[in-house]
Amino acid sequence: MGVLAHRISRETWWASTPAYKKRVRNAQWRSFAYSPCPRSLAHFSLDRVVNAPAIIRQRLMKASVALSSAGVPYAITGESAVALWVSRVDEAAIRNTQDVDVLLRRSDFDAARAALEAAGFVYRHVAGIDAFLDSPTAKPRDAVHIVFANEKVRDHETIANPDVDESEDAGAFRVIALDALVRIKLTAYRDKDRTHLRDLIEVGLVDAGWLAKLPGPLADRLRLLLDNPQG
Repeated sequence: MGVLAHRISRETWWASTPAYKKRVRNAQWRSFAYSPCPRSLAHFSLDRVVNAPAIIRQRLMKASVALSSAGVPYAITGESAVALWVSRVDEAAIRNTQDVDVLLRRSDFDAARAALEAAGFVYRHVAGIDAFLDSPTAKPRDAVHIVFANEKVRDHETIANPDVDESEDAGAFRVIALDALVRIKLTAYRDKDRTHLRDLIEVGLVDAGWLAKLPGPLADRLRLLLDNPQG
């Protein structure tokens, strides 16, 4: 009984740790985001290759119109924002995105949800992520993902997300300012974030001149990428 009680106690402790909870959230998101591999592949289709970016554009515009019409302050961020900034320098350097990330204040979430659902999006909350899918049967990649302004995504991160005020008017939508976007990417610093930063560096939007205006830890990360872009 003593050994069993000790094992149960250790398992109860482990289940309460942040590391365990993070592992569970990641597993939930993977199971939600990816369906089993298809038994047979579809035929090659250039139309699908061409249509994929068009679908992202339609989703971005649909969400932007819905939020703007409802008077909800927002900014396009994430991969779509990187593509938008890169496109201002070199269209050939644009990397296709998968979903649309929207920065908004948590206090505006209810209004944003009402506006997006009225536009036809379907709300889901899985593994800590608020997503608005294109349809009830859509994959999580086919969605608008919400990023909350003025909050840290993870407790250990150096700085919080910027406010929606750090954005620029792009005509039909608002896009996160370049300074704010670079801080977001350096803070998250996942593999895909480093890839996005390399894209910005490659087209000359980010260079060594940025080091002096970044907080120490973020400047160190940028310096590593500038010194060793392929590392």
